Amino acid sequence: MAAKKKAVKSKATVSKKTVTKKKTVKKAAVKKTAPGKKAAAKKAAPKKKAAPKKAAVKKTSARKPARKKSTTSQIGPVPGIAPYKEKKGEEYMSENQIEHFRDILLAWKRSLMEEVDRTVHHMQDDAANFPDPNDRATQESEFSMELRARDRERKLIKKIDESMRHLDSDEFGFCEACGVEIGVKRLEARPTATLCIDCKILDEIREKQMG
Repeated sequence: MAAKKKAVKSKATVSKKTVTKKKTVKKAAVKKTAPGKKAAAKKAAPKKKAAPKKAAVKKTSARKPARKKSTTSQIGPVPGIAPYKEKKGEEYMSENQIEHFRDILLAWKRSLMEEVDRTVHHMQDDAANFPDPNDRATQESEFSMELRARDRERKLIKKIDESMRHLDSDEFGFCEACGVEIGVKRLEARPTATLCIDCKILDEIREKQMG
């Protein structure tokens, strides 16, 4: 009986040892697999670094310079003279405004006079007796067109001189028909204007009815 009890106890201890060995083997397997998962996670982590590239592309596209608007807008007939900017509470036809429109009128007259002189020299240099009547006809038609244009400009020079006299007599910028202010913007577009916009419209309607 004692031998049997010893055999049973030895079997029990052997079974306990095998169970503990199995548990330690499972724990070791778990420990071995865990670092492998971490390594796989580390290897897969660099794939997420592609996101900052998209952000960089967006930043570079946002940094594109916007198109600048042209600030040198021209309203009047003279290039190179910027429109007058009225200040708050500024008196109409102040000294600054008078000097501004004086510069416009002088520059406009100067350009017209240069164009007249250029036309005269051109006609003197190109005038020739062509044997072909067709050539003479084309030359005469060109000269007549230039003379009509210069005649209009000569009348315009007279209006400019009249506007200069109005500047000297403090009558520039006021309507000759009703006496109201013509306005800076209208004078910028037409410095020789002598009528306000309402009187000008009525004058045009009257001319159409009479014509």
